[in-house]
Amino acid sequence: SRSYGDRRDVNRRPDQAQNYNAQRAERDMVYVFKYNPSGEPLPPQSLRMPPSIATLLECEDGPFWSLPSMELKKQLAKQLHERFIKECSGRHVG
Repeated sequence: SRSYGDRRDVNRRPDQAQNYNAQRAERDMVYVFKYNPSGEPLPPQSLRMPPSIATLLECEDGPFWSLPSMELKKQLAKQLHERFIKECSGRHVG
């Protein structure tokens, strides 16, 4: 099976007898996890919040440097902020 989000061969699926190039049986990796609860409560998560839309609007480099209008800059800042919030909350998966 492919890992979640793997976009290779998105338009071409292997036939019954074929396999993906990077997934030969002799190269498979196995991951093992053992659940061993300590019974102790977990510490609070340390999560740094993403920059605000206002902070993103102040950017003059990166993807913002070549935008011709403030409206486009506002749209990009809003898209990035929403993406950051989704990724921090885990809502980007699924």
